[in-house]
Amino acid sequence: MAAGTPQVFSGITPPQFAKLTERARAAGVAMNGNNGRASRMGVEVEWNYSEEKQELVFTCLKTPFFVAAEDFNAKLRELVSETLMA
Repeated sequence: MAAGTPQVFSGITPPQFAKLTERARAAGVAMNGNNGRASRMGVEVEWNYSEEKQELVFTCLKTPFFVAAEDFNAKLRELVSETLMA
């Protein structure tokens, strides 16, 4: 999955989304609100959360040359899964 390819996570309840944003902020990513953009250490992401659809769309817009977008996307999927199962 390359940079710019959206990742869609379905069935995300508002409390789960709140937990995800809390984890992102703890990691230094200023993820505020249901949609926006943030960057940290050369990685730029965009997200859009729909409470109505209970759907979160994450898009990795940019990674530094030493981080493959596919690796970042895999890590993101893992973190979302871990957070939802906690």
